[in-house]
Amino acid sequence: MNDTVNLKVTKRNGRLEPINLDKIHRVVTWAAQGLDNVSVSQVELKSHIQFYNGIRTDDIHETIIKAAADLISEDTPDYQYLAARLAIFHLRKIAYGEFEPPHLFDHVSKLTAEGKYDRHILEDYSREEFNEINGYIDHARDMTFSYAAVKQLEGKYLVQNRVTRQIYETPQFLYILVAMCLFAKYPKATRLDYVKRFYDAVSLFKISLPTPIMSGVRTPTRQFSSCVLIECDDSLDSINATTSAIVKYVSQRAGIGINAGRIRGLGSEIRGGEAQHTGCIPFFKMFQAAVKSCSQGGVRGGAATLFYPLWHIEVESLLVLKNNRGVEDNRVRQLDYGVQINRLLYTRLIKGGNITLFSPNEVSGLYDAFFADQDEFERLYVQYEQDPAIRKRVVPATELFSTLMQERAGTGRIYIHNVDHSNTHSPFDPAVAPVRQSNLCLEIALPTKPLNDINDENGEIALCTLSAFNLGALENLDELENLSDLAVRALDALLDYQDYPIPAARKATMNRRTLGIGVINYAYYLAKHGVRYSNDSALALTHRTFEAMQYYLLKASVQLAKEYGACPLFGQTMYAKGVLPVDTYKKDLDSICSEPLHYDWEELRAEIVQHGLRNSTLTALMPSETSSQIANATNGIEPPRGLVTVKASKDGILKQVVPEFERLKNQYETLWQMGGNDGYLKLVGIMQKFVDQAISTNTSYDPKRFDGGRVPMKQMLKDLLTAYKFGLKTLYYHHTRDGADDTQSDIQDDGCAGGACKI
Repeated sequence: MNDTVNLKVTKRNGRLEPINLDKIHRVVTWAAQGLDNVSVSQVELKSHIQFYNGIRTDDIHETIIKAAADLISEDTPDYQYLAARLAIFHLRKIAYGEFEPPHLFDHVSKLTAEGKYDRHILEDYSREEFNEINGYIDHARDMTFSYAAVKQLEGKYLVQNRVTRQIYETPQFLYILVAMCLFAKYPKATRLDYVKRFYDAVSLFKISLPTPIMSGVRTPTRQFSSCVLIECDDSLDSINATTSAIVKYVSQRAGIGINAGRIRGLGSEIRGGEAQHTGCIPFFKMFQAAVKSCSQGGVRGGAATLFYPLWHIEVESLLVLKNNRGVEDNRVRQLDYGVQINRLLYTRLIKGGNITLFSPNEVSGLYDAFFADQDEFERLYVQYEQDPAIRKRVVPATELFSTLMQERAGTGRIYIHNVDHSNTHSPFDPAVAPVRQSNLCLEIALPTKPLNDINDENGEIALCTLSAFNLGALENLDELENLSDLAVRALDALLDYQDYPIPAARKATMNRRTLGIGVINYAYYLAKHGVRYSNDSALALTHRTFEAMQYYLLKASVQLAKEYGACPLFGQTMYAKGVLPVDTYKKDLDSICSEPLHYDWEELRAEIVQHGLRNSTLTALMPSETSSQIANATNGIEPPRGLVTVKASKDGILKQVVPEFERLKNQYETLWQMGGNDGYLKLVGIMQKFVDQAISTNTSYDPKRFDGGRVPMKQMLKDLLTAYKFGLKTLYYHHTRDGADDTQSDIQDDGCAGGACKI
């Protein structure tokens, strides 16, 4: 550090005062207390602060924080906590002007007056309740965050002015206010108990919340569903209504799934032959423009996945829409795509047959049967193949699937949706409520109906509200009973708490009350139990864990149904018929895992039939990329790419160390140690046995493992068929190793996870 005699610093309030190096040293020393293998002097030396007269104190603090963060490594992982404590100290000074947080009532009053918090908080809770809650908040929990967590909180979750970057709150106020908002309408005799229990669950990282809830609940903007599914019909009115719906929901932090598979193909007749149809691509461009029109308040950029069937007559053009080759006229690169496949199409591939392509409007009943009735689809498909009057194209199945997998490998973002599994292993009766699409992160599987105009209540926009259990924080599976009760109550209350900008979304949500609860920290959970992804050692543990999770969530929803009534369209679920996920899974799983069921499913079945469920769906396994960092957890169900992972986000480069690094570093199995996708796909199949929606499932390839350094098409097709065999509903990213083991970009999460559907 250069000569500092007679220099002055500019305080946060603009006042000048003599520089005090000892004060800086004391703060770093405080942050280092109780941490292993960290050096105060090393942080100070690495900061290389060039002092000058009038230097701002916040610039000094930020430089020291960065110096500590740069020292995070496998050899010195505790710098992540030293940097985090320095960042929390800095954050409190920014938000409150001092280290000690104010009283909760004073804080809420101030921010309500400034328009940052929803006024109902002050109206719903008495001063006495504020005092009791304030006494319960444990601000010391701020010191348990990792550095990556604090930076994500600063960048995405804490209430702030996103132009000036002025932050107004700290994490424990975030957690307690989310709890207060969600349980505000509970009876006064019980609500503080729920507020406290939920606060503990989220602030101790037992339950992970998605981006829309963490960043939005307590503010005047009330839209917190992570995922929005919009179906488009084959008409200009519906296309325009879909576009309007996209804009409304992208602007309110939601990730979008668009089902555009009904749109007729290029050259189809319009108005009885008066004109020729321009095909799908011009309308996909409309959807792309709508998605990119809003920045989601600075929290994240708009993003969407668009779905269409593999047998669509334009499919060869649609498969290459993300391809870097070609010109703008025939590319729509800023959307992702979900390609829909079923049993018949896979059978044609396996048998070396052909796939016949049709325009959906020219083959009556085929599109609906594709989702609702596989036998009827096959009957109609063969009938139309043999009808010479119907326009069609015939392509070898191997050629079409090879193009699909080439584009999936080349872009990483062509997704797979097995529509038959989404309906045969579904909480919904496909005869009356078929599932025709998923979402941005491919874990939501809900019924939709097209809109004809933006106020069309006969349409159905599906919303799903997410959260996740932190498996790594569980001492035993019985903890899931209490956590399930808290999570279901909180998310179900949120459905009534939030606003609905489109009538079709409100009506569908009130009728179905769909939730999607997933997991984070699965990789740590496996390491903690001494089992691995790749060698079948984790199959029984995974079976027991996801059985317990689904069982307790269903039990919680039955209890809510007893208290408040079943969801109005419970009769459209398979649950109403007494059919549970354990009845409809792919029996191929029994050949790889013989673990028995450990819970009384028959008693639960009887309870469900008698009382119904408050929520049509309860589980979905999302990526949780960003929200898992808050809990210093591994994301979703994925193996980490390295024990210290470098993650790039809009907030900069962040290093994250896997939980219990020192004790478990030899127990973790990283992504590129797995040696292939087989073990991972088996585990996801076991999860899907119990999960009632879908799972964000990635496939990953290291070209160095194959002759010539190229991943064979045969291997990719084998993995695709393995996923189908084990009942997986969806495949998400295709990862190809590029030699940088520890680099992972925060692209799409939760909620969904980055991008737009993050948890």
